[in-house]
Amino acid sequence: MITVAVMGAGGKMGFRAASRLKDNPNYKALFVEIAPAAIERLAKAGMKVTPQEEALKQADIVILAVPDRIQKQVAADVVPKVKKGAMVMGLDPAAAHAGVWPKRADISYFVAHPCHPPAFLEEGSGITNDYFGGDRLKQSVVCALFQGPENDYAKGEAVAAAMYAPILRMHRITVAQMALLEPGLVETLGLTCFFAMREAMDKVIQMGVPEQAVKDFMHGHLRTTMAIVFDFAGFPASDGAKLAVAEAKKQIFQPDWMKILEPENVLKSVKSITQSL
Repeated sequence: MITVAVMGAGGKMGFRAASRLKDNPNYKALFVEIAPAAIERLAKAGMKVTPQEEALKQADIVILAVPDRIQKQVAADVVPKVKKGAMVMGLDPAAAHAGVWPKRADISYFVAHPCHPPAFLEEGSGITNDYFGGDRLKQSVVCALFQGPENDYAKGEAVAAAMYAPILRMHRITVAQMALLEPGLVETLGLTCFFAMREAMDKVIQMGVPEQAVKDFMHGHLRTTMAIVFDFAGFPASDGAKLAVAEAKKQIFQPDWMKILEPENVLKSVKSITQSL
């Protein structure tokens, strides 16, 4: 029986992980939390909090389910106290890639992050409001063994699969590659574009177009447009649409916009993300 301690078990990330591990027969799950509201949330879900010192003495795997901005201070407190040969797992690549985890040669570091259910589901999956995964829809997961013996990879991957089930695919990549995906691809670029689209949609509503008409039009075209651009629709964008895109890109994007994905800029981003406020 592998003992897993979830640090920050009552938070947004931690509660999802804790909920999936608490009844898993392959793991003894311990839940560490200090926020009163989060402790109450755990209690309502049938999870009793274990004091940190007690949990770290027992844990074979310690999951740092805490925000990026406090990873440095939490890891500085936790990592020296975990037992030799233990694994410390992060749920986001930022802390590992930014180098804020303490150096300790006799433990393993592992990172796992969910891909979330795909926008275009397998036939028969059905469309539901399981936006994050871990409920009804399958999702893929990216994993990286940042430090430690090779045979620890399978141990970390198994915990990740248990936390993020049901699983579509498990992908092994490096922490640096994971940082290209997040924050690089999906936050620095993708989220920025989606925020801009939302702002533009709100602007059109302010200009007098009926709100529900705008939302129906935008939400429907989001799915259709993604299907075209990401090669699910089976046909290309129209010539007129391509011309509109070519003209708009000159106004919306800087010529060198793709530099946001250069390794040095991704590293700069994760270092900024992991700075305490």
